[in-house]
Amino acid sequence: MKFAEHLSAHITPEWRKQYINYEEMKAMLYTAVEEAPSAENVEPEVLSRHFANFDETFFHYCDQELKKINTFYSEKLAEATRKFATLQSELKSHFDTIKPKGSGDNKKAIPRRKVQELKLAFSEFYLSLILLQNYQNLNYTGFRKILKKHDKLLNVSNGAQWRAEHVETSHFYTNKDIDRLISDTEATVTNDLEGGDRQKAMKKLRVPPLGEQQSPWTTFKVGLFSGSFIVLFITVVLSALFHEGGTENFKTAFRLYRGPFLLVEFIFLIGINVYGWRSSGVNHVLIFELDPRNHLSEQHLMELAAIFGVIWALISFERTQWFIITRALVNVVPAWTRFFQCLRRYRDSREAFPHLVNAGKYSTTFFVVLFATLRTLYNDFVLRFIWTVSFVLTENNVVSGETMTSILAPLEVFRFAKNKKNAKKTKDGDRKPLLKKESIQDMQLELDLSSKML
Repeated sequence: MKFAEHLSAHITPEWRKQYINYEEMKAMLYTAVEEAPSAENVEPEVLSRHFANFDETFFHYCDQELKKINTFYSEKLAEATRKFATLQSELKSHFDTIKPKGSGDNKKAIPRRKVQELKLAFSEFYLSLILLQNYQNLNYTGFRKILKKHDKLLNVSNGAQWRAEHVETSHFYTNKDIDRLISDTEATVTNDLEGGDRQKAMKKLRVPPLGEQQSPWTTFKVGLFSGSFIVLFITVVLSALFHEGGTENFKTAFRLYRGPFLLVEFIFLIGINVYGWRSSGVNHVLIFELDPRNHLSEQHLMELAAIFGVIWALISFERTQWFIITRALVNVVPAWTRFFQCLRRYRDSREAFPHLVNAGKYSTTFFVVLFATLRTLYNDFVLRFIWTVSFVLTENNVVSGETMTSILAPLEVFRFAKNKKNAKKTKDGDRKPLLKKESIQDMQLELDLSSKML
C-alpha cells in the first residue's frame, strides 16, 4: 500500500485538515518536474534557476504545514494533560471519600458501578492518546517520505537537509510527553483499578497497531467454510433440478427457503463493503464510531457468512425432526416468561403468596409440553415413563415389585407387538420425499393467495 493510501486509511476523520497535505505536496513535485525545461534545449543555469524557484515555494509550503502540525499537536497535548489531571483528581477524591482513615486496601470498598465508570473513562482517554501518537507518527513519516521523494526527483539533497534542520527539531517530533502520558495511564489503570494485574489492564486498554494484519488461522477458516458452503450450495441446486418433478416445484421451494439465505447474503455483502473501504483508504472504524479494540474485519464477516451458509444448507435441506423441538420451544415461551416474572416479583416483594403459587402453576406447562413432545418423538414413551415411575415407587417401598410387574407386563407385551408391526411396514433404505406433491400444491396455493392479498 502506498503511503498516500495508508495515510488516508488511518487518519482521524475529525482531524483530517490538520494532517500533512501529502497529496498536494506530491502533486507540486510532479508538476515541477513536468514543467521543467529540457536539459538539452536550455543552459544548466536556467534549469537550476527553475528548480531553485520551485524549492523556495515548496519549502515555504512545507514550513506552513509544519507550523500547522506543531500548533495542533501542542493544543491536543495540553488538552490531554488537563484531562489526565482531571481523571487522576476524580480517582483520588473518590478513594478519599470511601476509604476510612487508617484502612488498607480500598479496592473492594469502591462501588462496582463507579469502578466501571472510571475504567471506561480511562479507556477512552487512552484511546485518545493513541490517536494523538498516531498523528505524531503519521505526520513525521509523511515529511520523511515527501522530502525523500523531493531529493529523488530533483537529484539533490536539500530535502534531507531541510528535514534535519526543521522537522527533526520541531516540537511535535521531539516532545515525548505523549509517551509519558501513555505510560502513566497504563500504570494508573494497572495499580488502582485492576489490583496490579497488568495483563488484565492492557487487555482492556490495548489498541491494535496501524495496519495490523489478519491471522493465518482466520484466513484458513474463511477458505474452509467458504469452500464447504459452495459445495453444499451446488449440491442443493443440483438436487432441486434433478429431484422428482424436475423444475416444476423449483419456484415454490425457492420462495420457501430464500428467507434465511438473505441473512447470509447480507453479511457477505457487508464484508465486501468493508473490503472496498479498506482498499480505498476509508477508515470505517472511526467513521462509524466502532470500537477499535473489538470490531469485525472483512475476513471475519465473510467467515460468518460462510458459516451461516453451511448451517442454512444443512438444516433447510436435510430431513430432520428438529421442527418438533422448535415447536415445543415456541409453545413453552409464554409460560416460561410468566414463570420468571413471578419469580422476579417474589424476589422483589418476598411474598410467597401469590407469586410462588403462580410460578408453580405456570411451571406445570413445562411438563405438559415436555411429555407431549416426547410422546410425538417416541410412540411408546408413555409406557417407558410408567416404568420409570414404577421403579421409583418400588425402590422407595411404596408398592411391591410383584404388584407393579403384574400391572405393567401386559402393557409391555402390547408395546413389543406394536414395534414389531411397525418394523414390517418400514423397509431398509426407504426414504420419503422431501415434500409430497399434494403438500407442494397446497403451499403454492397459499403463497399465491398471500401474494394477491399483499
